[in-house]
Amino acid sequence: MGEDNQRESLIDVGNNLVNKEIIDINSIKFKRIMFLYNAALKEIKTKIEILQEELNLFSNYEPIEYVATRLKKTESIVAKLKRKKCELTYENMFERVNDIAGIRIVCNFKSDVYKLVELIENFQDIRIVSKKDFMKKPKKSGYMSYHLIVEIPVNFSSGIMYVKVEVQIRTLGMDFWATLEHKLKYKNPNILKSESKNLIKYAKIINNIDDNMLTISNRIEKEKNENIMIEATENKEDLGEKKIFFKL
Repeated sequence: MGEDNQRESLIDVGNNLVNKEIIDINSIKFKRIMFLYNAALKEIKTKIEILQEELNLFSNYEPIEYVATRLKKTESIVAKLKRKKCELTYENMFERVNDIAGIRIVCNFKSDVYKLVELIENFQDIRIVSKKDFMKKPKKSGYMSYHLIVEIPVNFSSGIMYVKVEVQIRTLGMDFWATLEHKLKYKNPNILKSESKNLIKYAKIINNIDDNMLTISNRIEKEKNENIMIEATENKEDLGEKKIFFKL
């Protein structure tokens, strides 16, 4: 196969993604598809890092504590298709499994989560496929987070392909709970019912802590802004000028 044909088959939707062929995890086709997801992860991670720098430099606003990315393991992709009772085809892999590529954005406060959702929605070249607010309506397990399924444009030498990525945005407290819950429960089917109930209770406790931390942060920010306005007004009075109130 020549170089041009290899390049074409890499990004051709008909050949690679919308295909009723049975998945062969050892094939070059599967490796190429996973390459697409990995490329999409790099694209969105770069966008988030640029956004983080911009907010810090231009607005003195640092909502993001850290960012993590992951590609779903092959066995997890197959297991998810089986749970959904889907035939193990490339078409179903692309259409029915939305979290093969995932990025997690961990914030300080709940307000930061919603602000970041708004900013990501405003990215001009990203398509929003779906949104789920598990903060306002937590899962039965106690899990809280905000999920977006987005389509990221990935530029290749012979065209652009939109690839789905799951974006999870949550607070430090939510991430702490979710990480430990995954290790304790998701990978341990023999966990006791009483222990599962305790995990739900701990999720509610962390949610209360998040709310209280946000209340403290809002009070400090309000006080800081009021002090700035008072100082600005006093400076104007010293110069014999009229009081001027301005929005920061």
